[in-house]
Amino acid sequence: MTTPADIDAGRSGSFVLGGELTVARLGFGAMRITGEGIWGPPEDRDEAIRVLRRAVELGVELIDTADSYGPDVSEELIAEALHPYPEGLVIATKGGFLRPGPSRWDEDGRPEHLREALDGSLRRLRVERIDLWQLHRIDPKVPAEEQFGALGEFVREGKVRLLGLSEVTVPQIEAARETLPIAAVQNRYNVADRAWEAVLDHCEANGIGFIPWFPLSIGKLARERGPLAAAAARAGATPSQVALAWLLRRSRAMLPIPGTSSVAHLEENVGAAGLELADEEFEAIARETA
Repeated sequence: MTTPADIDAGRSGSFVLGGELTVARLGFGAMRITGEGIWGPPEDRDEAIRVLRRAVELGVELIDTADSYGPDVSEELIAEALHPYPEGLVIATKGGFLRPGPSRWDEDGRPEHLREALDGSLRRLRVERIDLWQLHRIDPKVPAEEQFGALGEFVREGKVRLLGLSEVTVPQIEAARETLPIAAVQNRYNVADRAWEAVLDHCEANGIGFIPWFPLSIGKLARERGPLAAAAARAGATPSQVALAWLLRRSRAMLPIPGTSSVAHLEENVGAAGLELADEEFEAIARETA
């Protein structure tokens, strides 16, 4: 059973993004420190600030956000809570969406919009260079080479250190890699939804970090007497902690970023970093979700 003294994201192991930035593999996703529909400020701003500061205290070294979270709100809160940033903390953000309203997301991959998004993130995060900037979606209305070209310019100008892509296929990753070094890919993935297995395997084979968004969807897998619940009972853990532990074991390139607006939930999530699954538990969960 995890105790408060055991809660340390560093127990998840480490990954070197782009061959340059070493981070603990269990990070924090900052989408949920906004209002309902990922729109506007959070219901409890003070708790959101506490969550961010507590994440760093617990050894989190990768915080993932986006200009569209709020919009702007998540990045502003990160800077308010943590700037000047402690050494070793990697702030990753994304651009490529417009937000016309709550729960609405419109792709916009025009180079001029991407530049505007990047410059806004630099300003809100109070930095001169983004550690990891990710194209939130490849916009099908804009030639992909134009979007990739903009990303390359950001790196050459010194505004971005490492580049990533989100919700992409293997062919799209390889098309980008013809002209860009891709350090990370962020696709939806969790124990209940493993549709992007081929992308995960491709990332691992090529030294690319795989950042699963929505990593804590477990649904019916948490049912009583199921393998997730059985592993949780054996370890004195929660099914969500087991789900995160399963992700961490699934691939050495896996960098889960569970998000929350609650310090208590944050501590529960980070507690999964030290949870080890037995071989038979890992395999039973894998079979159930195959």
